[in-house]
Amino acid sequence: MHVLQRFIFRLSRSSLNRLYQRHGISTLPRSAEPVRDKKTFKRYPLGYLHINNTEVHTAEGRAYLFVAIDRT
Repeated sequence: MHVLQRFIFRLSRSSLNRLYQRHGISTLPRSAEPVRDKKTFKRYPLGYLHINNTEVHTAEGRAYLFVAIDRT
């Protein structure tokens, strides 16, 4: 959108959408792959706690991010 506005100054999202609809390209084509069935979440025993950690680089230096998810 921002790139096109350099060349077409009065371009809005709605006018761009109307242009796409006029040319038949307003929606993405259907995928050739078959749609997969939705999976259910795996059952975990009572009290199961999933813990992840990662290192995050910030302007101040290094920090650590800890995430804990109760899967019960």
